[in-house]
Amino acid sequence: MASVGMRGAAPARAGRGLAGSRVGWEGIHERGRPLGLRRPPTLPARSATVKPSLLRRPPPPQSKSGAEAPDYVAETQQGNGAGPEGNGAEVSSTYTPEVKNYSPEFLRRRIIVFAGIIIGYSCYYLTRNSLGFAAPVMVADKSLNMDITKIGALTSIFPIFYGFSKFASGVLGARTPAHILLGSGLIATAAVNICFGFGTSLAWFSVFWAMNGLLQGLGGPCCARVLTNWWASGERGTYWGMWNIAHNVGGFLAPIIVGTVATKFGWRWGLWTPGIIGVIVGCAVLFAVQDNPTAVGYPAVEETVQEPKAEENGKPSNKPSLLDLLVQNVLKNPYIWGMALTYFFIYVIRQGVTSWFVFYLITAKGVGDAGSAAVRVSGMELGGLVGSLIAGRFSDWMILHAKPGQGAVGKRVQVVMMYTVGVAIALFAFWSLPGHLAWLQWVNVFMVGFFLYGPQMLIGLCGAELVGPESVGASEGFLGWVAYLGAANAGIPLSIIVKSFGWSYYFAALITACGCALLLLAPMMNLKSHVQREDAKLKLKAA
Repeated sequence: MASVGMRGAAPARAGRGLAGSRVGWEGIHERGRPLGLRRPPTLPARSATVKPSLLRRPPPPQSKSGAEAPDYVAETQQGNGAGPEGNGAEVSSTYTPEVKNYSPEFLRRRIIVFAGIIIGYSCYYLTRNSLGFAAPVMVADKSLNMDITKIGALTSIFPIFYGFSKFASGVLGARTPAHILLGSGLIATAAVNICFGFGTSLAWFSVFWAMNGLLQGLGGPCCARVLTNWWASGERGTYWGMWNIAHNVGGFLAPIIVGTVATKFGWRWGLWTPGIIGVIVGCAVLFAVQDNPTAVGYPAVEETVQEPKAEENGKPSNKPSLLDLLVQNVLKNPYIWGMALTYFFIYVIRQGVTSWFVFYLITAKGVGDAGSAAVRVSGMELGGLVGSLIAGRFSDWMILHAKPGQGAVGKRVQVVMMYTVGVAIALFAFWSLPGHLAWLQWVNVFMVGFFLYGPQMLIGLCGAELVGPESVGASEGFLGWVAYLGAANAGIPLSIIVKSFGWSYYFAALITACGCALLLLAPMMNLKSHVQREDAKLKLKAA
């Protein structure tokens, strides 16, 4: 059995941390350079007085399939932390996230990684939205015999394949380096855009746009894995929120680049241009981004317990399969299901707002035309950008100021609940405002976006922090799949409500969705992160 490395160990063993990676503290160098993570030792040096039981751990419990029992089981055994207190066990985690002191070299390397995932994911959005802004020029091209109905068919194909892709890529990509999937996926979706531009028939367009949907799902789960590995709990929310602006950057650049090029040089160049940009950026991502600090010689930003596998006939047992990781750590985790169902309702609200607010202003508030109505709802994305940045930073602040034993994920859940209440209030205000106050409606829509995009960003982060590193992609893929099921339910169901019962029931449905999200989140207000649960397991075994 492997022994747990102590931070004050003798120099010959000083480089071994809990995860078995090279960890150097103050004054220790590797390959002639200081390691990225520096901190003075806080545990006593190993000596003859240390009990052997503290240095060795028994093998972890095994499931029937041979995989380790999921670590959220420890939370149930110790007091699940789901309630406001959650400290009913004798042994609980006292791990408190903190912002550590990093070397300048490590910070420079991390900035490069961060720039890579922001620019890379922005280009995913560029190749995703290219058709929408080239479509008017395609319809105007009489040789294609395209009309709005055929364009609508193409745009309906995409989300079906995209939702499935996000789930499948999160699961199947768990054992593939994230930067390889991120970069190669961008190159592939760029190539699809280029091939689309050579088409002349609806069948050709349909096949390649479906392929684009399948490839687009590679981006999000890969970025989630990189963010989880390079940023610790006490700072991850801030950077996750900053990464989230890639959605806005890509959405902002698509109409400028694609629309301008398609108008001046034809619809084919409207597809080829983002394709060429995607190939170039995808190649850069392959070199700029790395999965985790240990891949480039730095220690992990968070110490996690790497459990030794049980041995059979003197040989270590096999690693759990991808199916075991999905089932044991994601599908059997009740908190992941709680997050997924919350995501479902948040996306019902998001899609319901973006799809129907313009129609509401025209039909119920007397706004003259679609252009004027669009101006009044234009603050949504800007409000979302500001709201997601503040939500991430505020959740980090709450974690860093939490009392010992309080759950890190639970602090982010509390922020999500505050924002969800804000969404409900903003929706009620928009419903009540008179139609002639255009500037106030713009401010109101800004606040709807502010409160709505915070939960959208933080729920994904909570799902990543609830599971171990190998299951982050599967968790994000599952959450994304359920979220897009929610988006699909904001179409026909809400249209039936509006047509049959009127706009009052439409707003009642959205506010009810806020209430359902709050009910799902309430039991998770002190939820522990994966790192906290592993810390508690280690203390329980050492006791």
